[in-house]
Amino acid sequence: MSAVSGMVVVTALLGMVTMILTTLNERRREMAILRSVGARPLTILSLLVTEAGLLTFCGVALGTVLLYVALIALQPFIDRTYGLHIAIDPPTWDQLTVLAAIVAAGFVAGLLPALRAYRLSLADGMTVRT
Repeated sequence: MSAVSGMVVVTALLGMVTMILTTLNERRREMAILRSVGARPLTILSLLVTEAGLLTFCGVALGTVLLYVALIALQPFIDRTYGLHIAIDPPTWDQLTVLAAIVAAGFVAGLLPALRAYRLSLADGMTVRT
């Protein structure tokens, strides 16, 4: 189960990186405007890394909340139907460490599109492409 969960996390992170890379073309004018008003390339890099990290954090938080809601809602049904009692305990330190590692991986995954945006020049964003 851990291997499957790991593959799901890697797939989700790759999907997020792909999504951010795809939107960079539409956002290049936004990046150029930020650069023209004085934003440094490092600021652009940090914005994109923070975006990826916050998306990952929100996904982890929402997933955890939905897990506990589903456990609370379905525990009586599972107990009655299958005779299997599922204890609802708060996350352990090991589980919290794994969740924190996933969020950290989200920040790291955001570096790829952020480095691409970092290298975009101001003139590239100001030119009109057809």
